[in-house]
Amino acid sequence: MNPVLKNARRLVVKVGSALVTNDGRGLDHAALANWSAQIAQLIAMGKEVVLVSSGAVAEGMQRLGWKQRPSAIHELQAAAAVGQMGLVQAYETSFRSHQLHTAQILLTHEDLADRTRYLNALSTLRTLLTLKVVPIINENDTVATDEIRFGDNDTLGALVANLIEADALVILTDQAGLYTADPRHDPTATLVCEAQAGDVALEAMAGGAGSAIGRGGMLTKILAAKRAAHSGAHTIIASGREPNVLLRLANGEAIGTQLIATRTPLSSRKTWLADHLQVRGKLMLDAGAVKALQHDGKSLLPIGVVAVEGDFARGEVVACVSPDGVTMARGLVNYAASEARKMLRLPSSQIEVALGYIDDAELIHRDNLVLL
Repeated sequence: MNPVLKNARRLVVKVGSALVTNDGRGLDHAALANWSAQIAQLIAMGKEVVLVSSGAVAEGMQRLGWKQRPSAIHELQAAAAVGQMGLVQAYETSFRSHQLHTAQILLTHEDLADRTRYLNALSTLRTLLTLKVVPIINENDTVATDEIRFGDNDTLGALVANLIEADALVILTDQAGLYTADPRHDPTATLVCEAQAGDVALEAMAGGAGSAIGRGGMLTKILAAKRAAHSGAHTIIASGREPNVLLRLANGEAIGTQLIATRTPLSSRKTWLADHLQVRGKLMLDAGAVKALQHDGKSLLPIGVVAVEGDFARGEVVACVSPDGVTMARGLVNYAASEARKMLRLPSSQIEVALGYIDDAELIHRDNLVLL
């Protein structure tokens, strides 16, 4: 097995709530000190490390005296706002003992969906890493709404790995890794030591929801690995209960599940299109359009679209769906949904007749389209 972390220069480390809190009752400061010490040693080895850490909501719950994680968004936002203070203060103190500075970065999906803000975030992170500052990233729960939430820090970790073109994403959890079945219910389940990121069989193996404190289950980790692979990042899912797990992985030891990125990495812009934007609608394609996109490298023309779903504006992201219901591409659409419906099944030469004007000959230009 190829020890991907040993050879990785730039990595994203995600630690879940169970590994930084006392069973959800506030922060485990000894655990945070342990993660800081291991990351400091990785940096001393010449690696660049971005830390995606859960724990803000759990710390906020403890400070506010709440016993159960709230479901109302405004209560989650309040808990996150209170908890972020303690989380960042604890990390700053721990890393300072290793002569390292930290930086807090809070992100929402909108930050990465907007191309300018995406590039700004990339520039900031690259500068921080050059300065050997440890960026500590979390979802900006304080201002996030249901439409722009990442939903879990596994997804956030993968998107950050795409953003900085990391070599590896390490997802640390309270489980040993991915098993062939749920080991709590199936005694024959065995640990998957290595597989290909994006293998659909992995999703069938993954379990259900996570703990009452955290939000992610094993499935979110499998899907995160699939996202990370878009930019060429390998993923390791391992137990954070293992002593010195990051250092042992960096020294080539096989721990947990290693998911290898086998596809050719997408360009930065294509990765942005594939993963950092929310889909606003769907274009249902015929078989000819699917062939033109997948095999001929063509743009999407209105003649190949049989139906339009959703209400989107020009320049927003839409999914391209094959006749068998599979989303096979994403792209920035050149026309609003109301316009697209008027030009269904028409050749490009008839767009002006249908609309009274023509902006582009294509619904989605090839340069603004990514195959999934």
